[in-house]
Amino acid sequence: MAHKYPNILIHLVFSTKERANLIPEDLFPRLRKYFAGIGRNHGIPVLCSGGIPNHVHLLIALPSDMAPAKAVQVLKANSSRWIREHGIPFAWQEGYGAFSVSSSNKRAVVNYIEHQAEHHHGRSYETELEAMIRKSGLPFDAEEAFG
Repeated sequence: MAHKYPNILIHLVFSTKERANLIPEDLFPRLRKYFAGIGRNHGIPVLCSGGIPNHVHLLIALPSDMAPAKAVQVLKANSSRWIREHGIPFAWQEGYGAFSVSSSNKRAVVNYIEHQAEHHHGRSYETELEAMIRKSGLPFDAEEAFG
């Protein structure tokens, strides 16, 4: 087959350094647009993004010729530089979560990402990530996940 028809949807999650509240709420609308721009410039469609001051979620369409780790590296490196350009001493935590998303579940994931602030009333990033890892059937180790 000469054509490629990839439909590799990935729900990415990564936190700020030491999960500190480093991203100002008022920066999020521009950060979402910036993630989309990074994606456009690097051939990684960012379908949606959202988060709270200590972590972000992105739904991406992973190109067929790119490893998830490479996509995360591109998104984190460019966005951290941009955030620092706004006068914020900033870094992302090492590591990330990458969870496959079926086409039939895409709308639910978009809704989840777009409503992050609501999901985190009384629920920490750590609790959320643990639930995502366990739901995916992966073994969870708090020391490995949060070091």
